[in-house]
Amino acid sequence: MRTVERTNEVNLTKIPFHQVLREDGTLVERTYLNLEFEFMKELMHKMVFTRQWDERAIKLSRQGRIGFHAPVSGQEAAMIGTEAAMNREDFIVPAYREMPTLYWHGYPMHQLFLYSLGHQQGGNIPKDVHCFVPQVIIGAQIVEAVGVGLAFNLKKEPRVAITYIGDGGTSQGDFYEGLNFAGALNAPVVFVVQNNGYAISVSREKQTKAKTLAQKAVAAGIEGIQVDGMDVLAVYDVMKEALDRARSGRGPTLIEAVNYRFLPHTLSGDDPSRYRNSEEEEHWRKKDPLIRMRKFLTVSSYWTEQDENNAIECANEAVQKAIELVEKTPEMTHDDLINFVFEKPTPQLIAQRKEFK
Repeated sequence: MRTVERTNEVNLTKIPFHQVLREDGTLVERTYLNLEFEFMKELMHKMVFTRQWDERAIKLSRQGRIGFHAPVSGQEAAMIGTEAAMNREDFIVPAYREMPTLYWHGYPMHQLFLYSLGHQQGGNIPKDVHCFVPQVIIGAQIVEAVGVGLAFNLKKEPRVAITYIGDGGTSQGDFYEGLNFAGALNAPVVFVVQNNGYAISVSREKQTKAKTLAQKAVAAGIEGIQVDGMDVLAVYDVMKEALDRARSGRGPTLIEAVNYRFLPHTLSGDDPSRYRNSEEEEHWRKKDPLIRMRKFLTVSSYWTEQDENNAIECANEAVQKAIELVEKTPEMTHDDLINFVFEKPTPQLIAQRKEFK
């Protein structure tokens, strides 16, 4: 058998890694600042708000006042940074942890709480909010996002579909199928991998032998980049570039946001102490996206203790109003369940409705 020299081999160890703020809040490149401080202050407000919301939601879930909740503390930068770069007309196809991303894109908080309770009004998305409901089936959202992107191509609309998945979800077949279709058909899609280190209790190193998750873009012929997912400025930077690339017809992008979830995978019995040690957690706590951004803005006098307290108070008020709306929402009925499946009930659904009555 004749051996052929491979002249087109890709060096997968050179996947770009993007960072703007170091852990101590200093700039990696002093010339970076191309954003207004007021905008960066808004990013910080949203991250503090989201951290406080997460803490309140955990308590509400344990009280049984809302349902399923996947903690987000530690991942605020990836969620806020990506959404802040989007246009309002762009379409989010989320996984189940991206509740804050949906909220900042316009999804009412009380409906997100209703969704967590399994109430169908939680999925009655306002017409001016462009997204699907959170996807619980691991990886299914990846293929859905490609379909949305292809629809934008057919309609010749300058819009982008954005979808999210965890590091464990990249082991699903849907993930590879979605990337391949997006690359082959040049769909305007941005794939965001939230690499928080663990697929519930399984570490990323046990999921794949690949040195990065971003390099999985190579096989699909699309752009792949790795970003410090605890640096909101870096996330915004790479997301803006990826959206511009998709919108201009230059193809999809896979972004791997390297971050860490400080809390359990969900509140449904997961115990991180069984598969993580205190040294690892302390290492990542030093990279906290809120601490990093707070240091940067405080030195520039653009973030004060009053700003911090205002963001926390705004979150508390929003959560309180949302839970009050949830608790005033009428319970579902069999009729509602059937009537909301299609715009007009099918003969089968009409027969089911009669049977229930």
